[in-house]
Amino acid sequence: MLSSSKSEADLNGVGPVPSPAAVREQLKRLLAHPLFANSKRYPVLLAYTVEQTLLGNSSELKERTIGVEAFGRDPLYDVNLDPVVRTTAAEVRKRLIQYYYNHPGELLIELPVGSYVANFSEPDASQATSTPVAPPAETGQAAFEEMFATTPYPPEPRLSEHGRLHWIPITAGLIFALLAGFGLGRIRFPRQPSSLQLFWQPITSGSGRVTYCLGEPVDATDREQIDLSQGMPLNGGLDVSDVITLAQSIAPLVPRHDAFRVVSASGTEFAQLREGPDVLIGAFDNIWTMRVTQDLPFGFESENHIREIVDRKSSQKRIWTLQWQVPYKKLARDYAIVARIHDNVTGQPVIILAGILGEGTEAASEVVSNPVYLNALLQKASRNWEHFNLEAVIETNVIEGQPGPPRVVAVATW
Repeated sequence: MLSSSKSEADLNGVGPVPSPAAVREQLKRLLAHPLFANSKRYPVLLAYTVEQTLLGNSSELKERTIGVEAFGRDPLYDVNLDPVVRTTAAEVRKRLIQYYYNHPGELLIELPVGSYVANFSEPDASQATSTPVAPPAETGQAAFEEMFATTPYPPEPRLSEHGRLHWIPITAGLIFALLAGFGLGRIRFPRQPSSLQLFWQPITSGSGRVTYCLGEPVDATDREQIDLSQGMPLNGGLDVSDVITLAQSIAPLVPRHDAFRVVSASGTEFAQLREGPDVLIGAFDNIWTMRVTQDLPFGFESENHIREIVDRKSSQKRIWTLQWQVPYKKLARDYAIVARIHDNVTGQPVIILAGILGEGTEAASEVVSNPVYLNALLQKASRNWEHFNLEAVIETNVIEGQPGPPRVVAVATW
């Protein structure tokens, strides 16, 4: 058993740290939030690691000890066959990030990657004051109509070396080869706005630089037990499906030349997302997608090794999850979210193209680049959809690792 003889003041931080009473008060707020209250395992691990850190037992917070004392495992259990602590910690980290995305001014509790020792810190006053306040309730039609107003593009500076990723040279040839092959030829906007033009208008008509934020493969310690690499080949540290999606969706911005940038999820700062419109690609490998979708009608959730899309707003709760021909090896069906919203936190229009796995992400890109599939989606949306937030769930059958034609299974506008 862990010893509680150490002083509560022996916290793991450096310099001034919050008092144990303040930390425990913040812990209560976290545990009461639906991100934790609706789960059995996540609040247990969070409360245990925070309390033991406060008691000064940081050096004894090991995977096996947590498994035994927090989850009731046998002292000799195999941590490789039963990775409950690792997988739960991975989800707790993600949910903490999601929580503080909407609560930037609160005392910060973190569980760093590779450690089970909690960190505590007071909120950064400058960051808290710079975080945008959500607009009032009338951010529906009025905000969108203002956002969709056509404005001329100001001169854009070229992408700095700081903003370029090491993998851009690797993927640039693929992106522009795809553009030359089908991107520019597919999207031809007539004088009368087409459905594709209307859909992309919040992005193409914005005055700021567009940020394309791509997901990254999950760290090996957080991959749970599902072999997510099947059908998801990697190139330069990225999922090739995300790169293909980037190539599909970047065509409407080609005339703007340097008016967009491409960054990875880990390399994207909140300040960048506030500078102009955003396109988020990938779901569980893109923390910004997880943050922005956490309060949408359709969103991503994961528990007990099952990753799924859930309908949060309907009285009849619907769930869409992966289907396999060979469990965790040969994928048969994937699902994705296509969203076109005005994000109150960043104050910017956002388009989301995200599948549970890479095949779903590719299917989402087909919807927003092919008029046939997009029109099928819009037929299920409400009238005057262009003035509202729009979100849809997409289904695709997967054959030999390749996504088939996308099919719209649910649509929400608000």
